[in-house]
Amino acid sequence: MSKILIIGQQADGKLSSSIAKVVAAAKLVGGDIEVAVFAKDGSAAAAEAAKLDGVTKVLQIDRAENDNELAAVVAPQVVELAKKGYTHVFAPGTTFGKDLLPRVAAKLGAQQVSDVMAVHGPTSFDRPIYAGNAIVTVEAPAAPAVVATIRLASFTAVGSSGSAPVEKVTVEATLPTHTRFIKLEAQKSERPELQSATRVVSGGRALGSSENFKVIYDLADKLKAGVGASRAAVDSGYVPNDMQVGQTGKIIAPELYFAIGISGAIQHLAGIKDARTIVAINKDAEAPIFEVADFGLVGDLFTVVPELTSKL
Repeated sequence: MSKILIIGQQADGKLSSSIAKVVAAAKLVGGDIEVAVFAKDGSAAAAEAAKLDGVTKVLQIDRAENDNELAAVVAPQVVELAKKGYTHVFAPGTTFGKDLLPRVAAKLGAQQVSDVMAVHGPTSFDRPIYAGNAIVTVEAPAAPAVVATIRLASFTAVGSSGSAPVEKVTVEATLPTHTRFIKLEAQKSERPELQSATRVVSGGRALGSSENFKVIYDLADKLKAGVGASRAAVDSGYVPNDMQVGQTGKIIAPELYFAIGISGAIQHLAGIKDARTIVAINKDAEAPIFEVADFGLVGDLFTVVPELTSKL
């Protein structure tokens, strides 16, 4: 029977919402599902993980060095844990997960499977290739363990009515000294987090400036939506790069997605292909975004979007 270890990403004492989707993928594999929380004091995050449906146990690894959850520091600890009979090591396909698991796979001597979007069995998975234009089914070696990041846009989060036991664990691992935490610079926002938002409004290079992005923010606030951007908008300096949606940004799957002033380059489409409903607003009637949009409006965004916002 499979024994699955999920890395419980957390920050500021709160478990990442992405873990509920990783558990959903693990349930399709079957077997025991254990979540490991690495923190200085992981009590609160561990309690959240224990409530996720399908989790059989939560491992709380408290250590001062885990305070800022650096991938280089967490990886040796995950490796030591993984050697204790786990058949699978899963992490969310977030920036942290993509930084952590290659280190774990290398130390274990395993071949990592990235961006799992469907589970056919304990070692058989679907993952996207060619910017999402093709899906390949891969068969991963069972030994020493299956190491995989989970594509969050492809799974629905499990509920939180469980009551798994929480066990405090000490992991004996030599931690590196070449990596240390200096400081964290993060955008603070009351809007929903981009990868978990059910509604997202994104703007492109057509906005022309960071000041003009106000029309995007105003619409998002009316919709209680997260805010994203195309790579072109990010590269132009209009918004920070943590808002980038696309192949080299964040892969999202909201119920409703607004693409405003975005032409629809293949790299951007790769990040929104799983959105349930796509609305495109662009003054270029020939823009590729209209080929994938469920609803399209040809018009000047600086006229159309404020009018739409005022009517909501």
